[in-house]
Amino acid sequence: MDKNSCVYILTNSTNTVFYIGVTNNLSRRLAEHKEDRPGTFTAKYHLHKLVYFEQFSSIENAIERETRLKGWSRQKKIDLIRFANPDFNDLQESYL
Repeated sequence: MDKNSCVYILTNSTNTVFYIGVTNNLSRRLAEHKEDRPGTFTAKYHLHKLVYFEQFSSIENAIERETRLKGWSRQKKIDLIRFANPDFNDLQESYL
């Protein structure tokens, strides 16, 4: 089973803005977000902290989950993050 496909949630240093994304290479995608390319949502709000991710056996499953999460209320997203990561720690080091 290929577990490279991920859905992930980034936030800023104060945990007030969230970004949900999907990728087949989380390490690469996180590095791209940290580049702060002008005009991107993640650059505008300084979203560099990985607070949640799920791995999937296929990119299609990851995209399906991303779509569901994006439809959730803000509070439900916060509850999901708190369940897996109560202190909103940056998970990037533990992932890599």
